[in-house]
Amino acid sequence: MTAPLSASEIVTLGHVFMDAKVLLVAVKLRLFDELQDTPLTGTQIRERLGLHPRAIPDFPDALVALGVLARDGDGPGARYANTPAGAHCLVRGRDAYVGGILELYNERTLPLWDNLEEALRTGAPQNETKHNGRPIFDELYRDPAALEQFVAAMSGISRPNFKALAEVFDFGPYRTLCDVGGSAAELCCAVAARHAPPALHVIRPAGGGAARAGCDRASQAR
Repeated sequence: MTAPLSASEIVTLGHVFMDAKVLLVAVKLRLFDELQDTPLTGTQIRERLGLHPRAIPDFPDALVALGVLARDGDGPGARYANTPAGAHCLVRGRDAYVGGILELYNERTLPLWDNLEEALRTGAPQNETKHNGRPIFDELYRDPAALEQFVAAMSGISRPNFKALAEVFDFGPYRTLCDVGGSAAELCCAVAARHAPPALHVIRPAGGGAARAGCDRASQAR
């Protein structure tokens, strides 16, 4: 039987959005990219990110508490670095990067959840269809920046699963792999990195994002 929640644990549930927002803003500001090569002091972080002096040391210290940054030392001379998890998952360009979905949460999902009460009371959708009734993906494809963000988010969370599939399933005997709705061709990239099928094809809607860099073997039909 699950132990009953304490009052403190209930309060914690109510403010986890604060922890999330600290992480989401750090990803948006590309803090983890700045720390990928060398640790920085709080002052250096402030200067590189264009922050107000009041942000230091609370902002990086909050990320230390969350486990994505490490701090060496105390006071103004303390230096901050990515933890192994932060370096692995939150630096752009790395295969394990999950910052795309976090950026989507910050820019799109979090504001939508602010309308949860209205959704519960009315049953009406609160996403982009709320304003004009168009299907959500029709609206998404009308905005190239939003579409690019969405594709990056889906690629980041899909990549580990596609890599796992490519490792356990033998694609070698097959002459062709066709990924319908393949977006940024992450599945084909994963298969191409491990197997050598002669033909890889991605079928996706027009404007649905190009194959990511390093996967030039996938032909793309729209």
